Amino acid sequence: MDTVTLVKQLCDLNAPVGSEHLAAEKLKSLFEPYCDEVYVDDFFNVTGYKKGTSDKPGKIIITAHYDQIGMIVSGFEKGGFLRISNLGGVDTKALLAREVIVHGREEVYGVIGAKPPHLLKDDETNKNVSINELFIDTGYTDDVIKQKVSVGDPVTVVASVAEMKNRCVAGRSLDNRAGVAALVLILKELRNIKHPNDIYVIATVQEETGLLGAVASSYSLEPDLAVVIDVCHGDMPDADKSQCFPLNKGVPVGVGPAFHSEYTVALFETARRERIPTQRCIEPGNPGTEAWAIQVSRTGVPTVEVGIPLRYMHTTAELISLQDLENAAVLVARYVSGDILKKSEEFE
Repeated sequence: MDTVTLVKQLCDLNAPVGSEHLAAEKLKSLFEPYCDEVYVDDFFNVTGYKKGTSDKPGKIIITAHYDQIGMIVSGFEKGGFLRISNLGGVDTKALLAREVIVHGREEVYGVIGAKPPHLLKDDETNKNVSINELFIDTGYTDDVIKQKVSVGDPVTVVASVAEMKNRCVAGRSLDNRAGVAALVLILKELRNIKHPNDIYVIATVQEETGLLGAVASSYSLEPDLAVVIDVCHGDMPDADKSQCFPLNKGVPVGVGPAFHSEYTVALFETARRERIPTQRCIEPGNPGTEAWAIQVSRTGVPTVEVGIPLRYMHTTAELISLQDLENAAVLVARYVSGDILKKSEEFE
């Protein structure tokens, strides 16, 4: 399977925050050809295990979350309309007039209603609409919709992945299905590489609402090193250049107090050795990723982070370069396959 087909398959999956069970078995099937063992835990984290060659192997985890932002049904309105609230950091500007699926007792198609400009009052024209003002129009009558949908059912936006020029793709949920695609590519890369340490690739849950999958999986496995893969902001006009990274100019590597300095240096050294270009992603505080939770799991876990530049985050037109994704995967595979684990007293 080529990279674009893999990304399309992953982005087509529905796994809104808290309903990752909808996609867990599919992810498990993607990991299984390349792993010694694959399992889904009670939280629906999907973990693929590859045994190391050492007599006393350490544990390295590589995480990428697979939950997606979405909505949740919060109430009913007369006429077959549904009120909604957000699951994660939803941008309401990107929701107006979108097609959606309500995952109820059966899947129900609907559209998010948007008041046409002809009916807007003067004070509404420059106002960003609140999530509480939005509604889903299903076309059903009140009695029928209540048989199909309950308050608390998740909602996902309908959008496909489009191939673009220069090996770019755009669509929904590339945050962070791009990272999950990298996990699969890492496993493929490791098929022909001997690695001394046990490696666990983990597609984690509920990152968008509290990093909960990363908390559970890192606590359970007690790793010696963690590598977090997530998207970061890609470059775009009028955006702060210090917080955005150009596509196809190198793999962003996290630098800051949340990331272990010695292991990060080793990551840059691996990139230089493999001739993989990198960019320095400066994070002076909370990076907003699973690294924040994993680094303080139990008595602490040395953590590094690799990014994939993504434009238009948390919309249905997120855009990445497949070359960036593939470079990130190769870098991480070559990094974790080395004899890189050290005890704390061995660091300078």
